[in-house]
Amino acid sequence: MNERVPRTDSMVFDRVDGATLLCLVDGEHYPPVTRWTLDELEQAGGGIAGLVFVGGTEKVDNAMEELQDEKRQYVVYTGGEDFDETLEVIEQALDEQQPDIVVDLSDEPVVGYDERFHIATRVLLHDACYAGADFWFAPPARHRALSKPSLAVIGTGKRVGKTAVSVSIARWLDAAGYDPVVVAMGRGGPPEPEVIRPGELDITLDFLLGIAEGGGHAASDYWEDAILADVPTVGCRRCGGGMAGSPVLSNVHEGAMLADGMPQRFVIMEGSGPTLPTVATDGAVVVVGAMQPLQYVTGFFGEYRLRRADLAVVTMCEEPMASEAKVQAVYDGIRRLRPEIDVALTVFRPEPHGSIEGRRVFLATTASPAMRQTLRRYVEDTYACDVVGVSTSLSNRARLREELQQLDEAGVLLTEIKAASIDVAAATAHAMDCDVVFMHNRPVVVGGTVDSLEEAVRTVCTKACETGEIA
Repeated sequence: MNERVPRTDSMVFDRVDGATLLCLVDGEHYPPVTRWTLDELEQAGGGIAGLVFVGGTEKVDNAMEELQDEKRQYVVYTGGEDFDETLEVIEQALDEQQPDIVVDLSDEPVVGYDERFHIATRVLLHDACYAGADFWFAPPARHRALSKPSLAVIGTGKRVGKTAVSVSIARWLDAAGYDPVVVAMGRGGPPEPEVIRPGELDITLDFLLGIAEGGGHAASDYWEDAILADVPTVGCRRCGGGMAGSPVLSNVHEGAMLADGMPQRFVIMEGSGPTLPTVATDGAVVVVGAMQPLQYVTGFFGEYRLRRADLAVVTMCEEPMASEAKVQAVYDGIRRLRPEIDVALTVFRPEPHGSIEGRRVFLATTASPAMRQTLRRYVEDTYACDVVGVSTSLSNRARLREELQQLDEAGVLLTEIKAASIDVAAATAHAMDCDVVFMHNRPVVVGGTVDSLEEAVRTVCTKACETGEIA
């Protein structure tokens, strides 16, 4: 039997043909074992541009010297005394060698789980792939689809208030004369990119109910943007979300090209949850939830999103969503990773898209149940109305239907444009002859390095327009 018994089941050897490689090695492996693997990578078609020694000398003191021979003299980079210094050396090697793939031949105890995510972030930011024995991380797509100045609004997770921040940004830029169009992507978006021009449509409640009755998602982000920001929007869809932010499938690239051909002069690319737009932009704002686990913000690929941004907006910076100590930890974590960017600590406050003064109001939202009393008091005190009921179940249709029974005590439904807000909440209110007023969640600065979020956003946009730096 002449069939060769495979020595590896790793995907790496099947993907390196024709690629430029940068290999991470350690001294925990005997040099002949590492050199054996380097030879196999080259036989598989990979071109090794250099080696980065990431630490460890258990097996031999002069590990890197042992890897060289008369045939091959690799460009060698030696890591520092601690891991932060080693990361800097890896970045230097990435800058100088411009590899297609970084192949990690190291192992614990030199490089563990946390270290690998930090390495992966740096590699992906250089638009290279990061691969090991059983993992392969590819950089999220950043297609060059836009010729106009642009800004991405991205998030470190779902339910962090990214669309609310995006609506505010669109309003501010519109008022400042940027003439924006928003490209939004969602899991309920249209099969083909759809342009919504609020000035040309009479977007009434009946209009939205008709969309919902026809099987469309009338509470998709692009409808929220169009209604509450009153600017043109392009609705797109995506399915799935990778760890670094890639969708499995989307039509966002097509939507961006459509927006680029529209008469508007500035493009806002809005992500979906932690999933990123698949086109390059001139600047980026990252939205972080103070209630998120800290590791989701500064670890895993939260760091990747932070390092792609020019401004960080931390939302829900109040009890009971996040304690003062937790908010401080998130702030400190961001500043440790990105000391050069501004950080706005914010809370959300309801802003009706119509008058509710003197009315009996039922409030429907996706906020945490723990925020019921805070929101009730704010709406009553600010808008001189009587809040007779609050539902935080827009994302739970069965519970929402039960709680909407209180609508018979109200004259108006005040609701976010989210989840079941149209097909369940607004439809129920309409059937009960209850008025419907939509609501924007306005970010209010309560701390950080900026006094005005609007000014901070305009600074990012001005710089992006001048420099064209791709995020």
